[in-house]
Amino acid sequence: MPDVIFPLDSTKPFTEQKLLGHNRWHPEIPAAVMVKPGESFRVDCREWFDGAIKNDDSAEDILNAPLDAVHVLSGPIGVEGARPGDLLIVDILDIGPIPQETGALAGQSWGYTGIFAKDNGGGFLTEQFPDAYKAVWDFSGGVATSRHVPHVSFTGIVHPGLMGTAPSRSLLASWNTREAALIATDPHRVPPLALPPQPESALLGGVPAGEFDRIAAEAARTAPPRENGGNQDIKNLSKGTRVFYPVFVDGANLSVGDLHFSQGDGEITFCGAIEMGGYIDLRVDLIRGGMETYGVSENAIFMPGNTDPQYSQWIAFSGTSVTLDGEQKYLDSHLAYQRACLHAIDYLTKFGYSPEQAYLLLGAAPIEGRLSGVVDIPNACATVYIPTAIFDFPVGPSSDGPVRIDPGPGAPKASF
Repeated sequence: MPDVIFPLDSTKPFTEQKLLGHNRWHPEIPAAVMVKPGESFRVDCREWFDGAIKNDDSAEDILNAPLDAVHVLSGPIGVEGARPGDLLIVDILDIGPIPQETGALAGQSWGYTGIFAKDNGGGFLTEQFPDAYKAVWDFSGGVATSRHVPHVSFTGIVHPGLMGTAPSRSLLASWNTREAALIATDPHRVPPLALPPQPESALLGGVPAGEFDRIAAEAARTAPPRENGGNQDIKNLSKGTRVFYPVFVDGANLSVGDLHFSQGDGEITFCGAIEMGGYIDLRVDLIRGGMETYGVSENAIFMPGNTDPQYSQWIAFSGTSVTLDGEQKYLDSHLAYQRACLHAIDYLTKFGYSPEQAYLLLGAAPIEGRLSGVVDIPNACATVYIPTAIFDFPVGPSSDGPVRIDPGPGAPKASF
């Protein structure tokens, strides 16, 4: 096992650890630890809400989840000799839940998926699912099952939802400018169009006290993916993956967190993966001047690993860019994927699942989302593929009609 360079004690909150991580992006957050090119190491990661979500049959914690405080990231990890313009090579050597621990902290043999309420984050289908729900998943031998979504089990595609390098000052300024302009187009929208800097609840690692307020007022929230990588939620960044991140500051300042036991393409409920704490083993190296050499001026490129479960049979659903009330949109791939997901949800309810159970399943299970047609005007076509092997009943259409399963008590809903 590599040396643990960023350890976390499961008995203590994130703010009381030996090393303090961060939950904002800013070039002046100093490296918490330094590593050398070619070095391998282990990083402990906390679930993105730092233990606020419980293993129980209530969704009140999802309803009141502290979004201002996310994500709790381990890092920054400085890489000796890294300079702006380099490419940082990051190899994911191993990744998993908190080793050899069971308990009340997500990652201690369990994780969760949530549907966020419309007024606290929302989700991909927030108009159809405006209320807060939760599903808890148990891990055993690399397989996830849930008392809240019965009759399914699947092998986890464990991956970091969030990993990236620190932005430069100019890149940070461009984020804040363009996102503020977007917010200004509809400042009272629920959920908001973007999340501006929020000094309250900011964690800034080793930033000196005298600089804290200034940096907290500038630092970017970690919710979206951006040019530095960030919260990309790519389920295929699994064991064996090699990622090439652009370097914008001296040392690169790599950070990682938001580990997922499994996830469907899109993490559609927003808290749509199986969220957990755990560990990730990494190796880093550098390509000098690699950003210019390979034309990677922004956004990471990656070579996925080959350890994901291999499914051979699927049931797939398609959608086009027509709204639910029949309005035609022009090549709207986002809408097309929404419609494909809604078709899949409606289909699964015919077997006995509630719409919320089906929505949670699409967020957590290893579904494949694809842009199948983006040129045939006026309709984009998107598809969602569900592996049939995850069900313990026949899920394909037949002349006998759908099998009716016992959906159990269902997914807990928050009260209002």
